Amino acid sequence: MFPGQGSQAVGMGCDLAAAEPEMRDAYAEASKVLGYDLQDLCCQGPIDRLSRTDFTQPALLAASVGMFRVLRREGLRFDVAIGHSLGEFSALVATGALSFQDALRIVRRRGQEMLRAADANPGGMAAVIGLDDATVDTLCAEVDGVWAANFNCPGQIVVSGARPALEAFGEKARAAGAKRVISLPVSGAFHSPLVEEALEPLREEFERTEWHTPDPAFFSGCTVKYESADFNHLLQVQLISPVRFSQSVKTLYEQGYDSFLEVGPGAVLTGLVKRIEPRAQIGHVSDMETLLALRGDGRYLEDA
Repeated sequence: MFPGQGSQAVGMGCDLAAAEPEMRDAYAEASKVLGYDLQDLCCQGPIDRLSRTDFTQPALLAASVGMFRVLRREGLRFDVAIGHSLGEFSALVATGALSFQDALRIVRRRGQEMLRAADANPGGMAAVIGLDDATVDTLCAEVDGVWAANFNCPGQIVVSGARPALEAFGEKARAAGAKRVISLPVSGAFHSPLVEEALEPLREEFERTEWHTPDPAFFSGCTVKYESADFNHLLQVQLISPVRFSQSVKTLYEQGYDSFLEVGPGAVLTGLVKRIEPRAQIGHVSDMETLLALRGDGRYLEDA
């Protein structure tokens, strides 16, 4: 599993970069493509710059891919890759469907165009705590200008929309029994039609990308099924569609995948999987401490 935005922080991957050549190489490759020192930005900040989505997205991608390369050297074995939002690009790199260089180029442009779209169509996002998926879908249908954006886990759903519409939605959600409706510190209404203006300029980036059949398999959190072709279309649809992480984990578990490993900064997805399917075995690698812990865990590494 590869995390998306929401896992950013100054220091991501820095202790691994100090010790692991694969991590340093990932940052160096990214810096060459991006035109600035990404490792320095991740390790030293400033946080205001790193928190901007056009810088955050390449940083998260590079950190996740660097950690994946360290694990691959260690003998990582996996059957399916899945990502949350931006994390789908890391998952596609891990399966060989997309080169790291092309992924960096796309996500840099993705972040830039998402910011432009958000400026043109202002909005925000809010986390709804304590309501089920069906209730949130019903409430979104009742409030013009609000859409479900992230189905993270049972009882935790994020919605996107225009600010006044989000306020009206919040009132309805609390009346329907929501424990909390929390405004999120984001710059736009992502994973909604309000960022649709980003699609046209992004299309040219996708169309000049060389794609390959994923091996191992890639499971999309947008369509909730395995995808092996037409990633141009999928990743455009993904930008304005909800992330169905909860449904995806449930589907994979029902198919017999009972062990999940999160690779990338933080452990947000690990916590979500605990709530989606408590019977699943889970692990994560985000720094040197968690890497050392994983080395003794035979679930994930061939030579463990």
